[in-house]
Amino acid sequence: MPKPAKDFFTDNQKDTIKQAIMNAELDTSGEIRVHIENHCPGDVMERAAFVFNKLQMHKTEKRNGILFYLAIHHRKFAIIGDKGINAAVPENYWDRIKEEMIEKFSDGDFCDGLADAITETGIQLKKHFPFQTDDVNELSDDLSFGDN
Repeated sequence: MPKPAKDFFTDNQKDTIKQAIMNAELDTSGEIRVHIENHCPGDVMERAAFVFNKLQMHKTEKRNGILFYLAIHHRKFAIIGDKGINAAVPENYWDRIKEEMIEKFSDGDFCDGLADAITETGIQLKKHFPFQTDDVNELSDDLSFGDN
């Protein structure tokens, strides 16, 4: 039986990923979440969209939330951006980020693959959604975990 999704990363790796999220959001109104679960029932994009909504990521003021979804046992992942960020980045932007993640993941380096992708995403968020003095952190920076 695979270990629970919450135990996939060590505490240090979880801290590294959370710090990447906090750094990426530092100069932007954008919001980034990471959700990890063992299994992905069905299509990975459909599941990621379901989790995106469950985490209420569509409720950010500027619709600029981004979810990194990983189903570790099924070896699937997806990146879901809300309509605000998707309208701002180039059409194939998420594909390029996914390719970079796949390279790291292939080497077994899931932590750096995820942290690097978050950092790169933060650059786009800062470019298109710069920090405003009245910005607040609308979503938790903590990693979330599925039960499956």
